[in-house]
Amino acid sequence: MNIVCTVSQTQTLSSTKVHKQKYNNIFVLLCMLLSALVQGLLAFLLLNNLRQIWFYGIVIDSGSSRSNIYLYEWLGEKENETGVVMEKLNCNVSGVPISELKIDPKKDAQTWEGFKKCMKNVLAAIPVEKHKTTPLFLGATAGMRLLHEILNSLEVYLQSLPFDFQNASIITGQEEGLYGWITVNYLMGNFLEKWFLPGTVGSMDLGGASTQIAFAVDEELNGPDYMHIKLYGYPYNVYTHSFLCYGKNEAEKRVLDKVIQDINNPCYPIGVNVTIQASAIYDTKCTKKPKNYSQDQQYFMVGSGNSDQCGRIVNSIFDFTNCSSAHCSFNGVEQPPVTGEFMVRRNPFVTKTYISDLQHFYPNHKITISNSFLPFQLKDQKTWVSDKHLRTYCFASHYIFALLTNGYKFDTNTWKDIHFQKEVKNTSVGWSLGYMLNSSSMIPSEMNEVFPLTDPVFAGLIFLFSALTVVTVILIFIILIRTCY
Repeated sequence: MNIVCTVSQTQTLSSTKVHKQKYNNIFVLLCMLLSALVQGLLAFLLLNNLRQIWFYGIVIDSGSSRSNIYLYEWLGEKENETGVVMEKLNCNVSGVPISELKIDPKKDAQTWEGFKKCMKNVLAAIPVEKHKTTPLFLGATAGMRLLHEILNSLEVYLQSLPFDFQNASIITGQEEGLYGWITVNYLMGNFLEKWFLPGTVGSMDLGGASTQIAFAVDEELNGPDYMHIKLYGYPYNVYTHSFLCYGKNEAEKRVLDKVIQDINNPCYPIGVNVTIQASAIYDTKCTKKPKNYSQDQQYFMVGSGNSDQCGRIVNSIFDFTNCSSAHCSFNGVEQPPVTGEFMVRRNPFVTKTYISDLQHFYPNHKITISNSFLPFQLKDQKTWVSDKHLRTYCFASHYIFALLTNGYKFDTNTWKDIHFQKEVKNTSVGWSLGYMLNSSSMIPSEMNEVFPLTDPVFAGLIFLFSALTVVTVILIFIILIRTCY
């Protein structure tokens, strides 16, 4: 009887052990199945990300003072499924701007050589197999809005390149302002990250022939300077206005026109002697030619170094009094009050040279240039001033100051919101990126973007995939051991 009891207990224990092992094996198999499913999903995501390919786009920015060629790149399976577009190359075309072509054959040759040199760099930066599918745009701004007749030869040259040439167009000042606003906010992530950011920032561009301002305003405001757009599913009402003939170069010509009959120029440092050809001032639609005008006539000017007088002359080229609306900027143009952060594009002359004075304007309420200033005194005071900009330092400072304060109406409360920047995330903040995004329909009106994985996410998925693979191998090894023993 005792023997029977012992055998029964042994059988029971053996049966329990078999069932337990069976359940363990089932559990291990379920873990392996779950691991396989997760691995399959991760493999799909990883392979999908590896399939992302580079796309490229080229924009030629031709303005009144220079031409720049921008090369952009982004990751995506399709053009409407893009990662963030970033600047890969920025090439300044040497020679004269295209608005001054067909005047001096030698300078023309230098400019064409500059175009070819930049395009050689662009060609080298784009894989050969991508050349034919890379869109090429040319946008001509204020300098070309004054001169329309020289685009044909440039179009012929661009069509000869191995790219997908789209068009060569003269964009309006309002478009230039809007594209600049799109560029800044796109690079700052204000469209896609709307859930986390308070809103958009305004933009300003102090160009050579024109100046633009653009910023988002209340939806109910309407008028010729308001553009209603929809980006990523959100509506925006953008106020944007461009003032032709009020860019730095054209504004300086207007100031010279006011002092040309007087040999003394208060905006030049004392001791600076300059001979200026009449065509340099009057071969533009922004100044009125005097009677008996001759383009070869020369004017001799001597710097008198009077900062206060220079400021009064600069202010005189603006009309700050006439306004038929509740709020105006200048010349009777309606403009709502500026609000929020603003980014001013740092052009070659809007550099540390002027920003040091301008950013510390308030509460001083004056430009920090003493009257009767001499070149060497100015150089000592402003050690960062390049010799190239030394002569026009006083004029440019008063010009930027008058435009931003008396013109756009920045005051003690809003001055601190102005930021002078050349780039955001290593990409220029001019209008060219916004122009390409708009022209190629890369920013949808609705939120339907699918972005490639970021580097940290991609690395994390690889780690998880590897860890699950190791766990699966270990589980298989355990099952094999238990089966054998």
